[in-house]
Amino acid sequence: MKKESSILIEKISSSPEETKKFGSKLATNLKKGDVVALIGPLGSGKTCLVQGICAGLGVKEIVTSPSFVIINQYPGRYWVYHFDLYRLKNKKELVDLGYEEFFYGSGICIIEWAEKIKKLLPKKRIEISLGIISKSERRIKVKRC
Repeated sequence: MKKESSILIEKISSSPEETKKFGSKLATNLKKGDVVALIGPLGSGKTCLVQGICAGLGVKEIVTSPSFVIINQYPGRYWVYHFDLYRLKNKKELVDLGYEEFFYGSGICIIEWAEKIKKLLPKKRIEISLGIISKSERRIKVKRC
């Protein structure tokens, strides 16, 4: 029987700053080897959340979306591997990059547009769905799979 994952946290964010603060708080619960899969439409706050998570993990660099290179790497309390799959043309690009080394390594992987590679994601992961409620409000749902 398949175990259903359950929502651990559901939050309404009223601003990018609040989303970043939530990400920073969420980072306190992350550990080596965690994979965080972000799912949501364009403009739903994925990058703001990543910026907050990275700040919470002690990353000092400016965190931007790696839209043109697929992955950025940041040193912090742990290495953070930030994937942005928005422009991913096919799964072969990710395979050629050696994604498994990152997904199953000792850093923390944060993947924007994770829905594009659902079958490649580790079964054990943290999945965060972001949705747009209004111009300023976002719904954030966090669950462990």
